[in-house]
Amino acid sequence: MKKLSLTLLAALGVSACAQTPAAQTTAAQVPSDFKVNVFADGFDQPRYLALAPNGDIFVSDPGKGEIVVLTDANKDGKAEGRTVFAAGLNRPFSIEFHKNYVYVGNTNGVVRFPYKSGDRKATGAAEKLIDLPEGGHWTRTAVFGPDGKLYVSVGSTCNVCEETDARRAAIWVYDENGKNGKVYATGLRNAVGLEWSGNQLYATNNGRDQLGDNLPPEGFYKVKEGGFYGWPYCYTTQAGQPQVWDKDFGRKNADTCKKATPAFALTTAHSAPLGLAFYTGNTFPAQYKGQMFVALHGSWNRSQKSGYKVVTVNPQTGKVTDFMTGFLKGQNTQGRPVDLVVAADGSLLLSDDGTGKVWRIQYSK
Repeated sequence: MKKLSLTLLAALGVSACAQTPAAQTTAAQVPSDFKVNVFADGFDQPRYLALAPNGDIFVSDPGKGEIVVLTDANKDGKAEGRTVFAAGLNRPFSIEFHKNYVYVGNTNGVVRFPYKSGDRKATGAAEKLIDLPEGGHWTRTAVFGPDGKLYVSVGSTCNVCEETDARRAAIWVYDENGKNGKVYATGLRNAVGLEWSGNQLYATNNGRDQLGDNLPPEGFYKVKEGGFYGWPYCYTTQAGQPQVWDKDFGRKNADTCKKATPAFALTTAHSAPLGLAFYTGNTFPAQYKGQMFVALHGSWNRSQKSGYKVVTVNPQTGKVTDFMTGFLKGQNTQGRPVDLVVAADGSLLLSDDGTGKVWRIQYSK
């Protein structure tokens, strides 16, 4: 698809809602007829995004221990309203709305607050539902499935090892009140992105390091109950093909990998896929409907950096296509994409913890 270069205005140290002149520009590239602007800025570490029932945007800022609510009452594509919904949290990451509560994945467990549509400040104290292990990969992603159950992902403590805590490198499922937890899927080293599309759970995964620049590729998975997805013994090198035994780790044997479900799609090694969102809006061109958008946070241990962009993943074919680039100029990073959400107006919002901003992407032909 033909692409054009856009300039994303990025005011340094001043909230986007103030609409002051830009003090810095960040070049980005998106497909033709898409436009990008700063929806909000001034965050310490904006991570997870969630669409509230009334259209408000909730943002986790783990650096400050806060959940923030953004509002765009005049619908100009810029958040003029900003309220701290809850503070004093332990590195909050995921946010999920369910019935009369908003659920938050802290690094040490899942909590919930009473919530009714339109609330912008918590009206009650956090109720802790699930205790989770701290340390290692720190993000905790909790999402509700179509069955009303709560699915929770916890990453590994290590690069590659055999965990002693069954909650690690796995997805567990709980009742909505946090009770009756059990293992749902294993072998996912760090499945930061979890999202349901219909009756299928999808996950991004951060593979192991220290096997060179190109191994293993990062994977996207269709997760099933009881599934084993390879780590720490195996990894996918070709989408949809049997996994390869990790000889460097050297535990178990190649037969173990016959039981491992491969990734259905792959992208460059060490690019660190984090949040994902399926496009369910009505303002993007038809070819984007139902496509999986994924934020690639970027590499830390590669001689030539990888990631630092947003890609689309076709859930049927596994084809991965660049959608938003420009966060990497040569070997200089100008942003680090984290998470995506489809806003009520059909635009796509992207958190960027490299610049402390939330970007808005909209089709405008």
